[in-house]
Amino acid sequence: MVNIAVLGYGTVGSGVVEVIRTNSESINKNAGHDIRIKYVLDLRDFPGDPVEEILVHDFDVILKDPEVKIVVEVMGGVEPAYTFVKKSLLAGKSVCTSNKELVAKHGPELLEIARQKDLNFLFEASVGGGIPIIRPLNSSLTADEILEITGILNGTTNYILSQMSAEGREFDEALKTAQELGYAERNPEADVEGYDACRKIAILSSLAFGDHVDYEEIYTEGISKITAADIAYAKQMGYAVKLLASSKREDENYYAMVAPFLVPPTHPLFAVNDVFNAIFVKGNVFGDVMFYGSGAGKLPTASAVVSDVVDATKHLHCNIMSFWSSRKLELTKVDKATRRFFVRVRGSADANRDKVRALYGDVDFVEAEGFSDECGFVTPAMTEADFHSKYESTEGTLNRIRLL
Repeated sequence: MVNIAVLGYGTVGSGVVEVIRTNSESINKNAGHDIRIKYVLDLRDFPGDPVEEILVHDFDVILKDPEVKIVVEVMGGVEPAYTFVKKSLLAGKSVCTSNKELVAKHGPELLEIARQKDLNFLFEASVGGGIPIIRPLNSSLTADEILEITGILNGTTNYILSQMSAEGREFDEALKTAQELGYAERNPEADVEGYDACRKIAILSSLAFGDHVDYEEIYTEGISKITAADIAYAKQMGYAVKLLASSKREDENYYAMVAPFLVPPTHPLFAVNDVFNAIFVKGNVFGDVMFYGSGAGKLPTASAVVSDVVDATKHLHCNIMSFWSSRKLELTKVDKATRRFFVRVRGSADANRDKVRALYGDVDFVEAEGFSDECGFVTPAMTEADFHSKYESTEGTLNRIRLL
């Protein structure tokens, strides 16, 4: 029997308990051992919940119990999660976590401790919820050099953008619906401003490239400035607006960013809608692959955590997780990246044609139905720095979105 402790009995923590109790027979068979939840740590009490029988309020009870071999951290946030996880590893206990903030900030250190102790620090659920992506990057794709990872990594923003497209809603209205359905938090800033996706792409990039990508150095832009008019123009052009988190290697340059993009119908991410996530990976040998599924939610995320528990149980005294170096990967400034841009401006195409082409070159104009007092255009490929210089000189700008 392998005893585990669950830190946190919120949405994901209660899901972990539910998954283990519901699927105990198949989980134990796959793990090769009976997995028993000995403790659940939470500051709250849960009268009437069977978890009361194993609930503790003091982390030291778990830390000092030699029977606990695996700690599941699903508390969220950096502290006290970091302190608890580090102490657990140093005490000889493997750790499985869904905590993207913790992994993005302290991943290299915690992986190194686990390696030195012949333990495991596993975090499949920290990116993509129930989508398996960490394990493939750690094993299945290791024969390739990863050239690009681009993903829809946040279900909340994807749902909002999908509603704006399907219903013609403005951002605030779509956000309110997402909150009512439980897809968005009361304070949605981490999701809608791109911070959640930023941490996730930092983790994926660190694993793919081997050195530490500091999420605080990733250019990040959210969707709060996207309007129904932007969506209408995108549909007129045959594109979809998606919040993408991306990292690419071009020769010796590494780029990473989070921002809304116009995605063409030929790209696999075009058709990923509602709360679903998808991660597109390009390798120098295998070419293109995509991972798709429920990116969030109680049971999909809990299922990914329990999969890590099974892996940790199978390898109690054998480190299986690759670790990325604490050496920082120097990201190339996004200003040097080259792409096309869509721009909306006040006035008709005829009124803007000469001055816009004098500034940007051979642009393609777009006029969407119902917008007689404005127009849009798509620029030729240019660097971000060159574009922003021109954009600041353009009169009557309304918005701009990058093209994938």
